[in-house]
Amino acid sequence: MFGREHSPRHEPDGSGPAQYPGQGNLVATSSSRRFSFRRAPRWFKAVTAVVAVLLVGAIAFGGYWAWRLQSNIDSADLSAGGQRSEGAVNDSTDRLQVLILGTDTRSGANGQYGTEDQSAGYGQSDVMMLLDISADNNHVNVISLPRDLLVDIPACTDKKTNKKYPEQKDAQINSAMAQAGIGCAVDTINKLTGLEVDHFMMADFNAVKELSNAVGGVDVCVSDAVDDPLSGLHLPKGTSQVQGDQALAFLRTRHGFANGGDLGRIKAQQAFLGSLTRKLKSEGTLGNPQKMLSIADTVTKNLTVDSGLASAPALLTIANRLKNIDPANVNFITVPTVPAADPNRLALDEPAAANFFAALRKSADLTQPAPAGTESAPPAAPSVPAYDKSLQPITVANGTSVSGRSTAIAATLTSAGFTKVNRVQGPPRTQTMVYYSAGFEDVAADVAALFGLPASSVQQVTNVQGVQLYAGEDFATGDKPTPAPSASGDSSGGVVAQTAQDQTCQAANPLG
Repeated sequence: MFGREHSPRHEPDGSGPAQYPGQGNLVATSSSRRFSFRRAPRWFKAVTAVVAVLLVGAIAFGGYWAWRLQSNIDSADLSAGGQRSEGAVNDSTDRLQVLILGTDTRSGANGQYGTEDQSAGYGQSDVMMLLDISADNNHVNVISLPRDLLVDIPACTDKKTNKKYPEQKDAQINSAMAQAGIGCAVDTINKLTGLEVDHFMMADFNAVKELSNAVGGVDVCVSDAVDDPLSGLHLPKGTSQVQGDQALAFLRTRHGFANGGDLGRIKAQQAFLGSLTRKLKSEGTLGNPQKMLSIADTVTKNLTVDSGLASAPALLTIANRLKNIDPANVNFITVPTVPAADPNRLALDEPAAANFFAALRKSADLTQPAPAGTESAPPAAPSVPAYDKSLQPITVANGTSVSGRSTAIAATLTSAGFTKVNRVQGPPRTQTMVYYSAGFEDVAADVAALFGLPASSVQQVTNVQGVQLYAGEDFATGDKPTPAPSASGDSSGGVVAQTAQDQTCQAANPLG
């Protein structure tokens, strides 16, 4: 019954099982017509050899550049302990925020610009710009944050040493990176803007020099001749091409432009980047992989990025998104600021800064209508307060140019039933704000309504006891602050300084 399974197999010699029709002829024919590379035409052999060499070369070329760029790049953690609520983004298709940092460290190759005791280790962020790319690649914002800006720095942990640094109030923003590293600078920007930065790129002095050399120089313009011995910048009046040390000096000088402050330097940096953008676009560099690899090789030798960008494909993905953007849609913006109590420092200009960050969180297209909550209508006061007005601590800070202005404002509060009022002299400011501490939100809303202030002028802070009405120059006279003019259709508050399409000349500092 099972004998067939155990019977010996027979060769096809005629005594075994019958062959299927044509089996023998088919095998014989195939064997006789089998292709022989040795007998192939000489031209076919030559073409095959060339194709093989090209394939091997392409693979080797790609592998070489991947290895080379990867070995060039240093990477660091994106955060220093800050909590994130958003998931990972798709670098190719999602809206993207990249923090661009310049470090003033004098370590290594940067020693020619000073000694390590001036700035070693991580260094301070000499330049801080937030690159914001819309999901459709039609809008790009480059937002500059002055290095002299006073902000709150969150608690940070240095991932290299595990050393913890406590939260800092009213600290200079460029110090965030100096102690706990780049991740602390990222966490500070997240806290300040309400956004969540997706990547960062940090370059040192040498990277700027090498990039300007790699592109063959960048055109810049000054209104008058500049001779700044501190930065080494020497330019004649009009348009010049800068590269190497002169390009670095143009970006670093504090005394060469405007009134010698950080805001003048920021305008020069924005103009430089605009000129660089136009040059890269006109020469098709961003769409040319060979040119981009050459520039990437030059820059990455002096670049530190987060782990998500620490590869050639990741960097080329960012370049690919930028290659077709119209320079007229690349907005250069400086965060709205006012002088701080220390004349060498800056503070956020509220409510303009809060309105700008709210518009930015909503959309990268800053021509969109302002988000809900920033409308000019004052908050409605409750008909019956749930508190005793006479017990609420209210402070009037005079930030106007009128001496004793807080007395008249305090009188209005007292007439309304707020009898526990103190008066202080504050640093000058532009617009009136109402600040409050936790638990006093309803009191702050009533104070704002009393003076006709919008909801955007009310802000919770930690360094105020109760409620503080900070009178600005818009409240130097009258019973209510003068409404601030707004640019029609511009929810950013008119903070766009220039675009990459604009060709501007920097005003030389007459005292520089």
